[in-house]
Amino acid sequence: MDDCVVGDNQDEEGEAMVEVSPSDDEAGDGNESSWSMDCSTVVRVKTLHISSPILAAKSPFFYKLFSNGMRESEQRHVTLRINASEEAALMELMNFMYSNTLTASQAPQLLDVLMAADKFEVASCMRYCSRQLRNLSMTPESALLYLELPSSVLMAEAVQPLTDAAKQYLADRYKDMTKFQEEVMALPLAGIEAILSSDDLQVASEDAVYDFVLKWARAQYPKLEERREVLGARLARYIRFPYMTCRKLKKVLTCTDFEHDAASKLVLEALFFKGEPPHRQRTLAAEESATSNRRFVERAYKYRPVKVVEFELPRQQCVVYLDLKREECANLFPSGRVYSQAFHLGGQGFFLSAHCNMDQQSSFHCFGLFLGMQEKGSVSFAVDYEFAARSKPTEEFVSKYKGNYTFTGGKAVGYRNLFAIPWTSFMAEDSLYFINGVLHLRAELTIRL
Repeated sequence: MDDCVVGDNQDEEGEAMVEVSPSDDEAGDGNESSWSMDCSTVVRVKTLHISSPILAAKSPFFYKLFSNGMRESEQRHVTLRINASEEAALMELMNFMYSNTLTASQAPQLLDVLMAADKFEVASCMRYCSRQLRNLSMTPESALLYLELPSSVLMAEAVQPLTDAAKQYLADRYKDMTKFQEEVMALPLAGIEAILSSDDLQVASEDAVYDFVLKWARAQYPKLEERREVLGARLARYIRFPYMTCRKLKKVLTCTDFEHDAASKLVLEALFFKGEPPHRQRTLAAEESATSNRRFVERAYKYRPVKVVEFELPRQQCVVYLDLKREECANLFPSGRVYSQAFHLGGQGFFLSAHCNMDQQSSFHCFGLFLGMQEKGSVSFAVDYEFAARSKPTEEFVSKYKGNYTFTGGKAVGYRNLFAIPWTSFMAEDSLYFINGVLHLRAELTIRL
């Protein structure tokens, strides 16, 4: 039994009789228990002299217990029935209500007291336990333990900082999932949700997130119906479909792991977002950044997203737009590079790469832009290309470099100093090429006849 029967407390002093039942298994689930006294065998009785005003001030549970109409009777005992496993935690809780401190200092004991504090509605003790647990060294095991507390505890405001810290720990530890593939695949649902909620997940693209979620769900939930339930109700919200490629979105529509109607809705929403002008996309992302649902917020992808416009006639052509933030460009110095996500022309995969490199004479650093073809092998592919960038004061695209090249797999072509200026001038506050902190690049590719 978890609950109690009441006696009275005519003056400020009374007795609390704590009757201890054998165990959780023998006594049954306390949350389902009634107020009956005959459900289990009492193995031990402890009598505690307590001050009802102190307990009532600390806990709505005890306040109601001492204010339920029994005050006028002659009975001076309040009886709580608990399981044997709860005894130590309850004694700690009673002590806390008098002293505002605990002797427990290790995670298992603090968690037991936290559960007791939740059960008997002692919010100040819950905050204390939460703070003490946050001060302990976090491990994957302890973080998962905090995230898998009973729902009533997780919902408590006092525990929110602890669960936030646990989520952040897991998100930081596993942000590069490729380094911990086996560990991540073995994580429970709560751990996966914590990782996928992070904006700083170091993944190649959102396509990779989608592929991972499917792989994990298929391993953890072999039954299709269970898998559909988990994906639809729990995990789909963490996949940022608007940042997936159109090729992958087509596969979502035919994926049997998702309910068809749900998949159609997710893909339609993603396509509408892709069709919005940039300022509207930024507004939608800003509106969602303060919520738990962050599907419009872009992650720090290893491969930067691009927008592509394709033409079949009169010649096969595509126009590719790549935006880089000022901070991303600054991080390239002195010899870094950043790659775009793949795009396709004539059945071949291409990508853009932006570099900080030395100019041809190796006299200063500068900004370079290159076009590469993905497929390795003996395929030969002739392309006309043009690089352009938005420039002040007109903020229109201005052509910077034109050329043609016959690609073979794995080769790249481009210009080491796209803007014909040193890196310091390119990154200066008065740079012509950063508009509201964003560098706007465009590449046009046309298949040569």
